[in-house]
Amino acid sequence: MIRLATVFSGIGSIEQALRRLGLEHRIVFACDNGERELKVELDIDKFREHIFSLPTKVEKKKAVDLLYSKYNRQTHFVKETYCANYEIDENDYHLDVRFLDGSDYLHEVDLLVGGSPCQSFSTVGFKRGLDDTRGTLFYEFARIVNETRPKVFIFENVRGLTTHDHGDTWRKMQEVFTQDLGYRISEPQVLNASNYGIPQTRRRLFVIGIRGDINANNFEYPTSVPLKYTMQDFLEDNCAFGDFSFDNMDGSPVIVPSKGSPDKKFYLTDKVRDYVLSSGTKNFKTSTKTDLPIARTILKTMTQHHRAGVDNYITVSEVPKVLRSLTDREALRLMGYPDDFKIVVSSRQIFRQAGNSIVVDVMMAIVNSILKTNALD
Repeated sequence: MIRLATVFSGIGSIEQALRRLGLEHRIVFACDNGERELKVELDIDKFREHIFSLPTKVEKKKAVDLLYSKYNRQTHFVKETYCANYEIDENDYHLDVRFLDGSDYLHEVDLLVGGSPCQSFSTVGFKRGLDDTRGTLFYEFARIVNETRPKVFIFENVRGLTTHDHGDTWRKMQEVFTQDLGYRISEPQVLNASNYGIPQTRRRLFVIGIRGDINANNFEYPTSVPLKYTMQDFLEDNCAFGDFSFDNMDGSPVIVPSKGSPDKKFYLTDKVRDYVLSSGTKNFKTSTKTDLPIARTILKTMTQHHRAGVDNYITVSEVPKVLRSLTDREALRLMGYPDDFKIVVSSRQIFRQAGNSIVVDVMMAIVNSILKTNALD
């Protein structure tokens, strides 16, 4: 059984990947604040010290939950989606990575997955190791790695990470992963969803780390596979709700061609249609292509009706010209989530959650490559 933990957990791409692959696993903990910011000035280090001084993880969690109940009462939509789709003990879903004491889970985690915003660090001599990254969310990811000591971690980030801040950001991260944490890491590699079975152009960078004391084969990134489907195959027009699933043998998508009826709330008004089909202004031009075979990157801002050059629109009819946006279900499909994934929040929230997710099929390919190293045995 794979003991899984995630930070910046979102709606569970790695959880869904393990499920689709049929791999027995247990969620040890998850952590995501759902982009809800605390509306109070706080001395992070001082509050963390207070939290970590509490005797049990349950008391620590209660203290953090109380903080959020006082200073951010917004609904935690990400948690609602996550808990509707995965089994996790309430005491093991954490609201803020900054106040998560990973030492409570020492040696309980086999696989840790997460990412963090790309931030530059103090690079004065790179002498202080992990401390040089304090104040960034990368520091929190690295700290959790250090405190839980997983066998393997998967770190995901934007494709420009290695060139950010003239390469200093990645050099610092690399030093932390190898010298401070003691992990053998793969060279960062950008993987595109369209190379792993999903018709979407979505490029993200991945780094895999294997704990240095584990006797394992070297990790090799998965090779690409031919793309069998187009975006049109994923649409509810051509595959009705309930007919998008996965193969129980290898986890690959299974699409049953069938006539469906997308909700008309996703149809564009004439005014919005004319806007998104506009090529732009004198000083700014954009593509007006619609009905693409490979979707543009799914964005969390899909509900804002971007021009066709930065979003995905589908033609409902030519005369009169009627367009629609992707449905919430189609957005999830294009991120690798089958139709049995429960939608328990609004379409607006699902679009945000899909746009923030990692493509499940890319995660599946990475997991299969990790298994070949024997590091999780």
